[in-house]
Amino acid sequence: MNAPYDGDRAQGTGGPAPSQGTAPGTPVPGQVPVPAPAPDRDPYVQHAYDYDPYRSQDLSAQDPVDEVLYDRAAHPPPAPGTFQEPGPLYAAPSAPVYSPDPRVWAQTPPPEPDGPSRHLPYGDHATTTEFVGVDSLVTRASEEQPEPDAFAHLYRDQEAAPRTPAEDVPVAAPAPSKPAGRATSLLKSSALMAAGTIVSRITGFLRTLVIAAAIGVGTFNDTYQIANTLPTMIYVLVGGGALNAVFIPQLVRAMKNDNDGGEAYANRLLTLVVVLLAGITTICVLAAPVFITMMSPKIASDPQQMDVAVAFARYCLPTMFFMGVHVVLGQILNARGRFGAMMWTPVLNNIVVIATFGAFIWAFGGFTTSGVNATTVTPEGVRLLGLGTLLGLTVQALAMLPYLRDAGFKPRLRFDWKGHGLGKAARLAKWTFFFVLANQVGLVIVTQLATWAGSVAEGQGHPGTGITAYNYALLLWQMPQAIITVSVMTAVLPRISRSAHDGDAAAVRDDISYGLRTSAVAIVPCAFAFLALGVPMATLLYAGSGSGAQNIGYVLMAFGLGLIPYSVQYVVLRGFYAYEDTRTPFYNTVIVAAVNAAGSAVSFFVLPARWAVVGMAASYGLGYAVGVGVAWRRLRTRLGGDLDGAHVMRTYARLTGACVPAAAVAGAAAYAVTQWLGSGVLGSATALIAGGIALAAVFLIAAKRMRIEELNAMVGMVRGRLGR
Repeated sequence: MNAPYDGDRAQGTGGPAPSQGTAPGTPVPGQVPVPAPAPDRDPYVQHAYDYDPYRSQDLSAQDPVDEVLYDRAAHPPPAPGTFQEPGPLYAAPSAPVYSPDPRVWAQTPPPEPDGPSRHLPYGDHATTTEFVGVDSLVTRASEEQPEPDAFAHLYRDQEAAPRTPAEDVPVAAPAPSKPAGRATSLLKSSALMAAGTIVSRITGFLRTLVIAAAIGVGTFNDTYQIANTLPTMIYVLVGGGALNAVFIPQLVRAMKNDNDGGEAYANRLLTLVVVLLAGITTICVLAAPVFITMMSPKIASDPQQMDVAVAFARYCLPTMFFMGVHVVLGQILNARGRFGAMMWTPVLNNIVVIATFGAFIWAFGGFTTSGVNATTVTPEGVRLLGLGTLLGLTVQALAMLPYLRDAGFKPRLRFDWKGHGLGKAARLAKWTFFFVLANQVGLVIVTQLATWAGSVAEGQGHPGTGITAYNYALLLWQMPQAIITVSVMTAVLPRISRSAHDGDAAAVRDDISYGLRTSAVAIVPCAFAFLALGVPMATLLYAGSGSGAQNIGYVLMAFGLGLIPYSVQYVVLRGFYAYEDTRTPFYNTVIVAAVNAAGSAVSFFVLPARWAVVGMAASYGLGYAVGVGVAWRRLRTRLGGDLDGAHVMRTYARLTGACVPAAAVAGAAAYAVTQWLGSGVLGSATALIAGGIALAAVFLIAAKRMRIEELNAMVGMVRGRLGR
C-alpha cells in the first residue's frame, strides 16, 4: 500500500483539515498552534511514534518550573567515563547481543556484572531506573507507558476514531533471568542423574539377587547371561556407540543452528534408528543359534544347554530395538537439558524383571530347593523368564514418551534423511563402529574363556567361577562409575561440545579437569573399598545363591583398583568426542581390548580353572591403565600441550595416599569379623559395616591432613545441604 501523505493522515484521524489559502504554519483561531517540524526530522516518522520516550516534544517537559523542582539528589551525575552519551535519536541501532523480544519496542539492557552499573547511571537494577523525590511527581517518568505501534501510521486513516494511549494494552518487558552459574547448574543436573542412577543401580542389584536366588550362579545362569548379553552387544555394535558419542554434539549443534531448535533433525535420527534396528533385530532373531555358538562353544557342545540358550536368545534379542529407541529419546532430552528421564526409566525395567523372577520362584521354587538347571527347567519356565525380560525393556522405552511431551518435543517419522547432516554423523560414526567392534571382540573372547573355565571349575566343585560371576562382579564394580563419573560427564558433555565448537580449548580443558577431579573423590576410595571388602560384599548380596557367592567376591577384588583408570578413560574420551574425533578413541580401544584379551588368555592357560576368571578381571583394569596413558598424551597434544595434568595428578596421588592405610585397616577388620562370625549373612553384614566404618574414618582423617580441596568442597556442600 502507498503511505498516505500528511493531509490524509489528519483527515483520517478526525483532525481538522487546513483551510484553503492558509499558509502552512499560520495559526488558526481556536486551535493550539502546532510547532513546525525540525528541518532535519521526517514528519512521518515523528507522527508514527505518538509517545516520545525522551519527552522532548512534551510541553510540560519544557516548563521552566521543572528546572526549579528538579531533584539533584535523586539524579547525581555519572562518574566521568562511566556513561556513554546517547547517539542520534533515529540512528540505526547496533546489532543486539541478546535475542530481542519482538513485542517490546525498547529492549531492557542485559544484566550487568556484580558492582556498579556501567550503563545505568541512576541505579544498578537492570529492569528499571529508580526515580525518587519530587522529580517523579513532576515529570511522571516512572509511570508505565503504553507500547508504541511502529506501523500505526499506515492504518491510521482506516480507523473510525483516534486511538488513545489508554486503549493500548502495555506489554511489560520480560525481566531478564539471572543465569545460573556453571557449577550450580552442573551440580543440580549431576545430583538429579546421580539420584536416578542410584535408584536404578539399587534395583539392578535387587534384580541380580532375585535372579541368583531363582536360577543360581552356575552354568544355567551362564546360559541366561549369554542370551541376555547378546542384544546389548549387537545394539552397541550397530549403533549404540554412535548414538552416545557422536549424535549428542550433532543434536546440540542442530538446536543451536536450526530454526526449529533441532526438532526435525532429532525426528530424522529417531526414524533412522527405528528402521535400522527393526531390520537388524529380525535378522538376529533368525540367526540366534549362530550367535550362541560364537559366544560360547562350550555351551553349544551340550545339546540341552544349547536349546535353552537359543530359546532365551530369541526372547531377549528383540530388546535391542527398545534399547535403541530408549537411548535416542534420552539423548534428545539430554540435548534439551532434561537429564533425569534417561537415568530414572531403567528402574521400571528392573522392577518388571524382579517381578518376573519372583514369579518364577513362586511357581518353581528357589535355587537352593529346586536346583534348576538346563536339563530340569520346563518350557513354561523358559517362556516366563524370556517374556519378562522383553517386557522390561519395552516398558523402559515407552516410559520416555511423557518426558518428551513435557519437553515440547513431538516424535514423528521423517524419511527425508538426505542433505540434513545425517551423512556427516554417519561418517563420524564409522570410527565409533570400529571402536565398539574392537571392544566387543575382546568381550567375546572373555566370554568364551570364562564360560569354559566356569564349566570346568563347576565340575571340580567350585560354582560361581564363570561368566555369571564375572558379570555380577562387573555390575557391582561399575556402580561408582555410573553414579559419579557418568552423571558428571553427561551434564558436562554438552558444554564441552559447545566449547569445542567455539574453538575454546581452555574451556574444554577446564571441564575435563573438573570431571576428573570431581569424580576421583568418590572413585578412588571405592576402588580401594572393593579391594579390601570385596568378599563380604559378595557373600552378603548373593547369599541366596549358595557357595558360589565367595568366588564372586574374589572376582570383585580383582576388578578393584582397575576402577581408577576405567573412570579416567571415560572422561578423557569425552574430549575427543566433543571435537568429533572418533578415530582416536578407536585406536585407543584397540589397545585396551588387545591388552585385555591377551591378559585373559594368559589367565585362562596359566591359572587353575577356579582362578582363571579372577585373572581375567585383573586384566580388564590393566587394559584400561595402558589405554589411559595413550589417550592422555593424545588429548594433551590436541588441547595445545596442556591438560591440567599437574593439578589432576596431585589430586589422584593425595587420594591414593589417603586410601592405602584406610584399605589396610578395613581389610584387617573385615577379616577378623569373618573369622569370628563366619561368612554367612550375619558375619558378612557385620564385617562389611566394621570395615566400611574403618575405611571411611581413616580415609577422612588422612585426606584432611593432606588438604584435598575437592574433598573439602564436597564435604562443605554436604554440610550445607544438611544445614550444619
